[in-house]
Amino acid sequence: MFKKLKKLIFILILANILFIVWGKFLNPPITLTQIAGIMEYGKLERDYVPYAEMGNQVKKAVIAAEDQKFFMHNGFDYKAIEKAYKDNEKGRKLKGGSTISQQTAKNVFLWQGRSWVRKGLETVYTFIIELIWGKDVILERYLNSIEMGRGVFGVEAAANYYYGKNAKNLTKSEAAWIATILPNPKKYDPHNPSKYLRNRHSWIMRQMNNVALK
Repeated sequence: MFKKLKKLIFILILANILFIVWGKFLNPPITLTQIAGIMEYGKLERDYVPYAEMGNQVKKAVIAAEDQKFFMHNGFDYKAIEKAYKDNEKGRKLKGGSTISQQTAKNVFLWQGRSWVRKGLETVYTFIIELIWGKDVILERYLNSIEMGRGVFGVEAAANYYYGKNAKNLTKSEAAWIATILPNPKKYDPHNPSKYLRNRHSWIMRQMNNVALK
């Protein structure tokens, strides 16, 4: 029984390693989050595009909004994690402190929701993809897999859904609007923004001036 269990664990580890290596070269055929989107909205709007065809505006906007230290950290922003922990301890609005690398690990390999098991697996996957994939691949997978609307996944589908154009043709303001709704793309609408969203959009526009792509 113990030998069979060890064999099963070895097979699972090997399969995961092969999946991660494969992910360096190809976008995932589908993710658990996308499957959940299909079940909830009955559709899947998604169109994977290579990193070079995304355009720089949307890359800068998302980095400005989500993780301005993306090119500097090793997958984890320890100061942000510490701050989120302290805020949560004080009973403030729950925040995750997750980097783009961590969100990529979650979106590509795991499921949504909050649990120690999922967070532990996310940490392991984040560490590995930082070593194997590198920043450009991580950012490409993130921008192709993240939910950006109800049943809408990735920047190309979002650009077409909201503005009827390809991601590479987005203006600075349009790219910033897409980044603005990322905290809750099921609820927020760039065409009907609240005062909070308008202020966040203005802030992202300013922060984009400080983002330098590698």
